[in-house]
Amino acid sequence: MTAAVLFDLDGVLLDSKSAMLAALAGVATACLGRRVTIADLPVAAATRSRREVLASLGVPDPDVICGAWWDPALATAAGALFPGVLDGLRAIKGSGAATGLVTLQARYRLPWLLPPAALALLDVTVCWEDARPKPAPDGVLLALTRLGVAPTEAVFIGDTEGDIAAALAAGVTPIGASWGYTGPAALTDAGAVVVLDDPTQLGPAVLDHLAGSLTATRTKRS
Repeated sequence: MTAAVLFDLDGVLLDSKSAMLAALAGVATACLGRRVTIADLPVAAATRSRREVLASLGVPDPDVICGAWWDPALATAAGALFPGVLDGLRAIKGSGAATGLVTLQARYRLPWLLPPAALALLDVTVCWEDARPKPAPDGVLLALTRLGVAPTEAVFIGDTEGDIAAALAAGVTPIGASWGYTGPAALTDAGAVVVLDDPTQLGPAVLDHLAGSLTATRTKRS
């Protein structure tokens, strides 16, 4: 394999925002003994730390509470793949490129966050426990090392400024996914070379950009 496409998970492959909000509301409800709905959560709860959100609702010792209740709540509310993701992964694999996941999720969650068909299309998965979290480049570089692919022959698709920063620090071409947690303007400002509008673009648009990047890199070498 001479090229690789790496992905963030939440907000890129997995439509997890509503599931995370539901999990926050569920944990708060169970802890506080009163009904807490998604509408009761603070502004931008999906992009703030769980500890901060739960503390703002009055949950005592949120780290301890999450240790006990977060996984059951998230597993119950787990989201689904964005439409077009499986087709995109199949197209990338069919082209001969390698695929990888670099996520802040723990590895043990992957089997109930992603369907088997998606996991089978990923050549490598780098999770929370494997490397320093993004925006550090460690996870991206670890994925490429395991795949045997140079940074100049890879792209990383993410939906946050931290994803873009990690790709740039690793020397990998950053591509933004505007359907996730961050809008297109912020991704462009962070340094994404292109921002995709829809997850159905994960196949053809990414492959076109990867082919262009590889051609430019190999022309410079020759």
